[in-house]
Amino acid sequence: MLLKIENINTYYGLSHVLQDVSLEVNKNEIVTLVGRNGAGKTTTLKSILGITPVRSGKISFNGEDISSLPTHLAVQRGISYVPEERRIIPGLSVLENIKLALLKSKNRNRLQEMIEKISQYFPVLTKRLTQEASSLSGGEQQMLAIARGLVTDPELMLIDEPTEGLMPILVELIAEIIQTIHREGVTVLLVEQNMEMALSISHRAYVMDEGRIQSFGPAKEILADEEIQRRYLSV
Repeated sequence: MLLKIENINTYYGLSHVLQDVSLEVNKNEIVTLVGRNGAGKTTTLKSILGITPVRSGKISFNGEDISSLPTHLAVQRGISYVPEERRIIPGLSVLENIKLALLKSKNRNRLQEMIEKISQYFPVLTKRLTQEASSLSGGEQQMLAIARGLVTDPELMLIDEPTEGLMPILVELIAEIIQTIHREGVTVLLVEQNMEMALSISHRAYVMDEGRIQSFGPAKEILADEEIQRRYLSV
């Protein structure tokens, strides 16, 4: 087992956001967290990486307790995070954005090797290395966000809402990229509002609502369960 979360509780101030959340991600899986906005999905990803520290419970990665590990050390252990808001740094080129992602990585001295690696996934970005990153299209910015996660050479990628605001054709492209990343040996924990897309490419899924895991199982079964759709996933 690659990632194991046991009864974690996370707070924003006095607000008890995650309540005894438990989940598991095995090596070479794509696992999806689904649920309505505000269910606690993004907070779960941030808790894994220590961005929003847990108050109680345990998070294990490759058998090591990382519950209290600072974010940069979690990255060095082999976890990367692709945030929902992309966090493209304005005023910097595509290449400079990639270099920033490498600063806290064990691969910080392997820039050229990592550039060659991401060019296999995103050839369009290699043509735009000197272009200001904020001038890229929405789809290209999302590719850059994923590329920055990849250059740290992760074993596990936490990907938050990668298709938000994208045209349907780009949604399909991002889905294909995630599947390619997975085939190359990277495990993925995905948060995605486009449930049909996410569940169609995932092995298993967890359904969140009001800070708790309400259901879990094979992704295709979750997608086909009308009661789960009605109670937890409908708008």
